[in-house]
Amino acid sequence: MENSSSNNRFRSAMFNHDDEDQDKEYVGFATLPNQVHRKSVKKGFDFTLMVAGESGLGKSTLVNSLFLTDLYKDRKLLNAEERITQTVEITKHTVDIEEKGVKLKLTIVDTPGFGDAVNNTECWKSVADYIDQQFEQYFRDESGLNRKNIQDNRVHCCLYFISPFGHGLRPLDVEFMKALHEKVNIVPVLAKADTLTPSEVKKKKIKIREEIEQYGIKIYQFPDCDSDEDEEFKQQDLELKESIPFAVIGSNTVVEAKGKRVRGRLYPWGIVEVENSAHCDFVKLRNMLVRTHMQDLKDVTRETHYENYRAQCIQSMTRMVVKERNRNKLTRESGTDFPIPVVPGVTESETEKLIREKDEELRRMQEMLQRIQDHLITQKDGY
Repeated sequence: MENSSSNNRFRSAMFNHDDEDQDKEYVGFATLPNQVHRKSVKKGFDFTLMVAGESGLGKSTLVNSLFLTDLYKDRKLLNAEERITQTVEITKHTVDIEEKGVKLKLTIVDTPGFGDAVNNTECWKSVADYIDQQFEQYFRDESGLNRKNIQDNRVHCCLYFISPFGHGLRPLDVEFMKALHEKVNIVPVLAKADTLTPSEVKKKKIKIREEIEQYGIKIYQFPDCDSDEDEEFKQQDLELKESIPFAVIGSNTVVEAKGKRVRGRLYPWGIVEVENSAHCDFVKLRNMLVRTHMQDLKDVTRETHYENYRAQCIQSMTRMVVKERNRNKLTRESGTDFPIPVVPGVTESETEKLIREKDEELRRMQEMLQRIQDHLITQKDGY
């Protein structure tokens, strides 16, 4: 009774505060975002960006313009004879960038030689192999004993450069994007937009979007805005979706325009400003990559592309286990001398029991794998 009355007094003390006191008191989980922010800033961020497209489309210049750095200062330019024999290779450039106390480890994966050969049949294969290798390495690290400091080298986004000199997508463009759209987030960009008039840019964008849909190419899809987002953000998101493919211009040269120093290109007829939205989509692309969708690109890589690869690995491993078990079972049933594993202190009947338990465990694994695959198919259809 005494305990009951003391509990009642405790409840009364807890719930009979004045309204003013109730407004002041709170549990404290509202500070969770601040905790996550501090931990993330301390740890730093990483992002891997791949650039692909034929030589001469301004890939290096655009990357340097996006991140205000010079990643290609030691690059050797090949002459015509050297480019004839060059094959597609993969090069990595990593740079640590810090802005207002936030650290970003940026890795740029370049594909020199892509599309430069006379015969470009399956020239995308080395690129696809590289992406799979990063998935494989991450899968191994994730399955290992020490998973504390796993390095994430998975490719989070691929900027694919489309030539402005043509009537839309070339066969090589279609082949590349179809071969990789299940492995990486593809963001198409219309290179060297300053070689086109505004009306030509508009027509070419419409043509490219139509062909992307016609050939069933799955480029990166911007997530839908939540209903509680402000109108400015919704408008910005709509403009990004309508800008695909991004018409871009890159420049690391500072020129003077109307009394101001800006990054751009000087022509006899005027100046093209890289960061002027009326001239190109450079600012929109940079905002999408850095300010608004970098985390979503990483999430889609982890939750869709990597999970697809992981499910395939598990399925392959499961098939191998099933095949081996069936072979062993047939060997035992045929009467062939098959060495059943002997465990010290365990009788033969108990060994058979262990085998049946393992078979049951395998069956549960297969059911779980099937559920994962069904979930991935549903997710892929929505994606």
